[in-house]
Amino acid sequence: MPRTPLTKLSPLIERREPAHLETAWRDAGCGQVEASWAEREVRVIGWVHRRRDLGGLFFVDLRDRTGLLQLSFGPEWSDPEALELAAALNPEDVVQATGVVTPRPEANPDMLTGEIDLRVSSLERISVADPLPILVYQPPDEELPSEELRLRHRVLDLRRPEMQRNLRLRHVATNAVRASLSEQGFVEIETPLLTRQTPEGARDYLVPSRVHQGRFFALPQSPQLYKQLLMCGGFDRYFQIAKCLRDEDLRADRQPEFTQIDVEMAFVEQDDVFLAAEKMFQRVWRDGLDLDLPVPFPRLPHAEAMERFGTDKPDLRIPWEIRDFTDALTGIGFGIFDGAARAGGRVRGLVLPGGATLSRSRIAHYDGLAREAGAKGALWLKRSAAGWSGPPAKVVSEEVASVLETKFGVGEGDLVFLVAGTDSESSPALDRLRRAAARELDALDESREAWLWITEFPLYEENPDTGLPVPAQHAFTMPSDPDPERLREDPLSVTARAYDLVYNGIEFGSGSIRCHLPDVQRVILEATGLTPEEVETRFGFLLEAFRFGVPPHGGFAIGMDRLVAEMVGCASIRDVIAFPKTAAARGLLERSPSTVDPSELEEVGISASPRNTQRKTQE
Repeated sequence: MPRTPLTKLSPLIERREPAHLETAWRDAGCGQVEASWAEREVRVIGWVHRRRDLGGLFFVDLRDRTGLLQLSFGPEWSDPEALELAAALNPEDVVQATGVVTPRPEANPDMLTGEIDLRVSSLERISVADPLPILVYQPPDEELPSEELRLRHRVLDLRRPEMQRNLRLRHVATNAVRASLSEQGFVEIETPLLTRQTPEGARDYLVPSRVHQGRFFALPQSPQLYKQLLMCGGFDRYFQIAKCLRDEDLRADRQPEFTQIDVEMAFVEQDDVFLAAEKMFQRVWRDGLDLDLPVPFPRLPHAEAMERFGTDKPDLRIPWEIRDFTDALTGIGFGIFDGAARAGGRVRGLVLPGGATLSRSRIAHYDGLAREAGAKGALWLKRSAAGWSGPPAKVVSEEVASVLETKFGVGEGDLVFLVAGTDSESSPALDRLRRAAARELDALDESREAWLWITEFPLYEENPDTGLPVPAQHAFTMPSDPDPERLREDPLSVTARAYDLVYNGIEFGSGSIRCHLPDVQRVILEATGLTPEEVETRFGFLLEAFRFGVPPHGGFAIGMDRLVAEMVGCASIRDVIAFPKTAAARGLLERSPSTVDPSELEEVGISASPRNTQRKTQE
């Protein structure tokens, strides 16, 4: 879907403002002054966005959250004091202006108020801005300051029209979520932020207890257990715009605290959950982007997604699929392919229509991408009018060529990338090549959106360090086959009633039908290496609730930050969060995390080690 330009998106947001933001300081917001008010005296207040001096005439773009309004100053209609002050204004000064709404000789289509300006009679400077470390008015042909500088001076960065647009659209999207779920009978309930440690796949942030020294609360990685308890408590449709916190290793576009749309339903099957989520997204897209969203979304089993696309979050805007070339290319005398097959692997590949235009250096680049993804490399075949070229070309007989042409559709001018090895090697590599080459060869259809439910995930994955099963999503998912013996004997073979929602190759969120069978839930937890005593210690409160009549239930969680970032077309979720952390988990504006006075640590029974103290001092 083409992104909605800022000038076109702003009116969608404006429609959701109150009629006029009238207060003791102003008659309306800057962007709310209307052409129908011509000849009317109006008072406005805001920040000086830009000032232009045309030799005795001054023009000032005044800005507030509703938009821009051009103020004009001239000796025929402005007080001398107003003219003098207009000549001395600084960017980001806060001023109050009173004047008459006047039609412009030529309208400016890039401004909501582009048909008018305000001929200012009087002007008052309310506050003076110091010289700016970063500019709020950013000429279109200039790059933004570095993200680090923008985060350090986030207050100024938030004034940029793009940031105002992003956060206001987030507000619209959040209201749409609440409206849709409320209309579907969900009840918004807050769950605790101070809870206990539970295994959610990342480290917990811990909070020491002053009252119970030596004990700690954990900040929630998700409200998972609480929302299941709410189902037990009789609230059969719950939702929450939930703040979650994870002490994860540093990653470029992750935040230690993030927001998710958290939903749980009782007495449901998977189709009921999908229907509720799709209705919610329809409302969000309609209210936020003025677009009709076709539903239902397609569905694809996890195993099929991995076979066809090499990933559980495929971008269906790319038409290419991974193919199995093993039968066609083994046993014909090419050692790499034969060796992979003998070792239990396969030869899988992608046919890139028109890809023969890629140079040897570009092909080498893709070979490097495959190696970075864990494969031993990517081999290639080109078909041209002169015949076949590439490392395996010498063993491409007429018979093999016929199979490549008829079965796999390799035509003149096409390129085939081939990866030999286990599926765990070839899938990530071919997924990486598929995404990268599609952009280079213009095969990615950005004119449309691709929504997809991935279903039937494995219940467990093998921990490469310990060899133990670990939950593929979390440990509270219903197995497709809830047989305790199979869970004990062959847990890695069990699939789950779990699902992910994928949008344009990005995972928006995940969910599952939960395990409501206490005995099966115990086995699921014990299969991860927990002893019965550990299961009772960590999850006894949940299992106890299950003893008193637990309904079948399921739900989903959607990442709000990623959702809004995609709606506005931002590459980073930090551009849709008011006060985000850096990739190093630092708050540059408020300078967090910070040191704590030793007396405060002593009060909660904690002492900082010398090594940690030294590190904090250096930072």
